[in-house]
Amino acid sequence: MRSFKTDFPLDQSRCHLETGPIVLVGSQWQGERNLMVMGWHMMLGFAPAHFGCLITAGNHSHRLVRESRECTINVPTLDLIDAVVGVGNSDGDDIDKFEAFGLTPVAGDEVSAPLVAECYASFECRLADDSQIDRHELFIWEIVKAHVDTSIELPRTLHYRGHGRFMVAGDEIDRSEDFRIQNL
Repeated sequence: MRSFKTDFPLDQSRCHLETGPIVLVGSQWQGERNLMVMGWHMMLGFAPAHFGCLITAGNHSHRLVRESRECTINVPTLDLIDAVVGVGNSDGDDIDKFEAFGLTPVAGDEVSAPLVAECYASFECRLADDSQIDRHELFIWEIVKAHVDTSIELPRTLHYRGHGRFMVAGDEIDRSEDFRIQNL
């Protein structure tokens, strides 16, 4: 198959590389809580489970997670698209995003940051490495507790493509029989 690739604007590369699910980051510090939408994240290890994400200093959550050294990572599904867009388009300095968008904060077992009850998966995190925050705004977390509704077999997660457009996770293709056991 011949490809018809053309030059593409570098600042739009994320439209093709940023395909992980959109997550809602819960934060809390000294009685102040917030919720933000994030698409720039990655798994960095399995045991311990390390998770990296970018939170810019201009974001209200940045101070809360930096001071508390904790957060929650919550994975919404398609049914929460209106709340996701609303959270992403509002400022935590002005409103309580949980109340404004009908989301339910739930206390974690290991961290003080709130989980989002409506999300099919939530992960409690503690800051594992702060060495890249000042230089790259990169937070490296250790997932210390995971909460997942395993009855949802194929979650319809949201994947941001830029410019206000999302893809939704869909079909699953099982090629596990073709993998070497150590690669599963």
